[in-house]
Amino acid sequence: MTTRVALVGGTGKLGGIIRDVIDRSDGFEVTAVLTSRSGLDELDGADLVVDASTPAVSVDVVRAAIERGINVLVGTSGWSEERIAQVRPLVDAAGTGVVFIPNFSLGSVVGSAIAAASASFFPSIEIIEAHRDTKVDSPSGTAVRTAELIAAARADVGPVESPHADQRARGQKVASVPIHSLRRPGVIARQETILSGPGESLSIVHDTIEPARAYEPGIRIALDAAREAHGIVVGLDSFIDIGISRTVPVAEIGGTDENDVTGQVARVTGA
Repeated sequence: MTTRVALVGGTGKLGGIIRDVIDRSDGFEVTAVLTSRSGLDELDGADLVVDASTPAVSVDVVRAAIERGINVLVGTSGWSEERIAQVRPLVDAAGTGVVFIPNFSLGSVVGSAIAAASASFFPSIEIIEAHRDTKVDSPSGTAVRTAELIAAARADVGPVESPHADQRARGQKVASVPIHSLRRPGVIARQETILSGPGESLSIVHDTIEPARAYEPGIRIALDAAREAHGIVVGLDSFIDIGISRTVPVAEIGGTDENDVTGQVARVTGA
């Protein structure tokens, strides 16, 4: 049986990548492509809504899909734990499923999982993320997700140390973790998580080099999962297992082996 997909934001960069993956996937068919000029009634008749719009539009898309009893795959950035909590009662009442994916890159998932697994060992943790200058929101959804995972991993030891956090130049704190956002030409997506302790530091860096190649495996996993999802699920890591020692329950952190992941580079360095 073919799943009919309404793709919101299908003419954007991410939306175009998702549409290409769907067009080459068995069992899925794009039956509607919504742009900024489309009405949300165009979601009618879909079996799955895929949202690759903007943070300002995404909440209306998700609410409209829930009201219609349609499952949603959200690739739009800007969905923090607080924002997701606002739609959770609607999802529960409707009996639908909403899957939020801050980043479709498997390498990014691995990097965030390693950061979370290491978080309880370092008192100071900060994130620097960079995206192209056309990205409208900051901090990125990936950075927010990483910070939230770090905070969950540090539940027993408390928030990270972030001196002088009242100064604007110290970044925006998310779950006690300072995040510094760069928006500049010549970069696609890059995140560095720096964990520091007495006499040492650990840097976890992920670079997206070719988005279409980097995101495709994750998009395929997320499409299959969203079609059958119930309730709210956050993160591609909910569907894959990296197989490392964790300080957070498996339901909250996951990943996969990074071997053979194309279009991206990840590295872990100590100093």
